[in-house]
Amino acid sequence: MGTDILKAPEGAPSRNEHLKKESNFLRGTLKEEFEDRLNGGVSEDANQLIKFHGSYQQDDRDLRNERQKQKLEPAYQFMIRVRLPGGVSTPEQWLVMDDLSEKYGNGTLKITTRQTFQMHGILKWNMKKTMQGINQALMDTIAACGDVNRNVMSNSNPFQSELHAEVYEWAKKLSDDLLPRTRAYHEIWLDEEKVFSTPEVEEVEPMYGPVYLPRKFKIGVAIPPSNDVDVFSQDIGFIAIVEDRSLLGFNVAIGGGMGMTHGDKETYPQLAKVIGFCKPEQIYQVAEKIITIQRDYGNRSSRKNARFKYTVDRLGLETVIEELHNRLGWRLEEAKPFHFDHNGDRYGWVEGTKGKWHYTLFIEGGRVKDFENLKIKTGLREIAKVHKGDFRLTANQNLIIANVSTRSKKKINDLLEHYGLTDGSHFSALRRNSMACVSLPTCGLAMAEAERYLPTLIDKIETIIDESGLRDEEITIRMTGCPNGCARHALGEIGFIGKSVGKYNMYLGAAFDGSRLSKLYRENIGEEEILNELRILLPRYAKERELGEHFGDFVIRAGIVKATTDGTNFHD
Repeated sequence: MGTDILKAPEGAPSRNEHLKKESNFLRGTLKEEFEDRLNGGVSEDANQLIKFHGSYQQDDRDLRNERQKQKLEPAYQFMIRVRLPGGVSTPEQWLVMDDLSEKYGNGTLKITTRQTFQMHGILKWNMKKTMQGINQALMDTIAACGDVNRNVMSNSNPFQSELHAEVYEWAKKLSDDLLPRTRAYHEIWLDEEKVFSTPEVEEVEPMYGPVYLPRKFKIGVAIPPSNDVDVFSQDIGFIAIVEDRSLLGFNVAIGGGMGMTHGDKETYPQLAKVIGFCKPEQIYQVAEKIITIQRDYGNRSSRKNARFKYTVDRLGLETVIEELHNRLGWRLEEAKPFHFDHNGDRYGWVEGTKGKWHYTLFIEGGRVKDFENLKIKTGLREIAKVHKGDFRLTANQNLIIANVSTRSKKKINDLLEHYGLTDGSHFSALRRNSMACVSLPTCGLAMAEAERYLPTLIDKIETIIDESGLRDEEITIRMTGCPNGCARHALGEIGFIGKSVGKYNMYLGAAFDGSRLSKLYRENIGEEEILNELRILLPRYAKERELGEHFGDFVIRAGIVKATTDGTNFHD
C-alpha cells in the first residue's frame, strides 16, 4: 500500500479540538475558575481541560432530581485520578491518599482497573489542597485522564517478583517519558511561576503538539503466562519475552480498545494485534512513533471514532506497520513465541525471591472503605503504618501487600485477621474474578448501576453456581454502567453493559486469557431474565464441558454464541 492513503479522515475538527488548540497548552481558564467561590462547578470548557490534569467534574446523581426540584445547582464534586505507573505505591503514599480521602473526599478510595487510585467527592475549593497533598507524597495526576497517554499498566504477578521489578522500571520510565511537557499543571495546582516567554510549539510539546491526541491512549505491559493487565485491550501492549529468567525484550501489539456506542455498529471493542519484537531499551522509541502516527492520522472530527484502534482498522495494519518502520528508521524483529493462561489475580500468600512474601488481598469492586462488618480502610491504614515493603494495586481492582519480610509476615497476618481482610477464598471463584466500574452515583456517563449492584447480583448467581458444583470454577464476570468499557466488559466470559436503569446487554464467549472478545447474547434484560439465562447455561456447562474447558470456550463450542474473531465482526 502506498503512502497516499496515510491521511486523517476528512471533516471539521470537533469542538474538543478547537478547545485544546485555544487552551494555551492546557491552561485555559482553569486557574480563574477554580479560584471562583460563587458556585461549586466549572464551565464545560474547563471540565474538558481538567481531564488532562487528572480530574473529572461530576455530581451526585442520587441527589440530582431533588436538587432540580429545589432549583439548586447540581451537587458538583470532582474525581481525582492519580498517575501511578504499574500500580506501585509506598506505605507512606498509601497513608497520604487515605488521609486526603478523609479530609477532602468522600472517605473512600477506589482501586481502578488501570492500577491506580481514584478519589471521589472533592469540592472545588479543596481541589488545589488535594493536588498539592498528592504532589508532596511524590505522586501526581498529570495525564491520568485526557487525550494523552494515560497510566501505564504493568504486571503485578508476585510469583515473578524480580522480573516484575525489572519490567516495572521500564513501565515507569515509559510513563515518565510520554508525559506532556506543558507546565500548566505545575502553574495551576502547585503555584509554579509562569515563564512569560513564547517558545516554539515543538519545544513545548515535541511529541503531542498543540492539540495533543485525537482521543485517550493506553499502554499496558504483561509478563506471560499472566495477562492480568489485559494487554490486548490496550492501544499499545508490550508482552515481556523471558528466556532463562532474563528479559530479552517485548513483543509489540497495537490497536486495542474496549469502548463503543450503543446502537452504532461503526464503533466496537477491538483487540490489539502483535506486530513484532523490540529490545527493552527500544520501547520508548516504539511507543513514541506509534503515538505520533495516531497524532497525525487519527480522527479529529468524530470523537466516537477517534481511538487508535479505528485508525489502524481504517488505514490497515500493514500500512501502519510500514509507517512505524519508516518513522523508526529500523524494523521490528519477528515476534517471539509466548503463552497466556489467565488474566486474574493469584490470591493469598506467595513466597517470592530474597526471602520476601507477597499477599494478594481480595477487594470487591476495588472500593476501599469501612463497611459495617468489614473495616477495609482502617485495616489497610494500620498495615501501612507498619509495612516496610510496598503496595501493588492490581488491574483487577485488588491489592498486593508486597515485599514482606519473613520477620514481618506474622505481624501483617495478624492485622489481616484482626480486620477480617482476606484473600476471598471463602467466596466463589466467580466473585474473585469479578470487576465493575464506578458507575452511579458519580459517573456522568452511567446508564445503569455497576459497582453497587454487581455484588448483589453475584449473591444470586452463586446459588446457581453452588447447585451446579461450580463454586471453585474460575469464570470472569464484568459489569459496566455504560459501553465505554472501563471494566473491560468485552473481555469477561460473562459481561454486562448498562442500557438503562436495571437493564443490561448480556455478552458471552470471551476467552479466559483475554485473547478473544465476547458476543452479544441477550439485549436489554433485567435481573430475573439474567438469572433465568444463567439457570440454563451454568448447569449445562457443568454437565457438558470438556476437561479443562473454560466457560467462554464452552459457549462457543456448544453453539450458544458465535466466536468474535475480530472487533470488526463484534456486532455480527
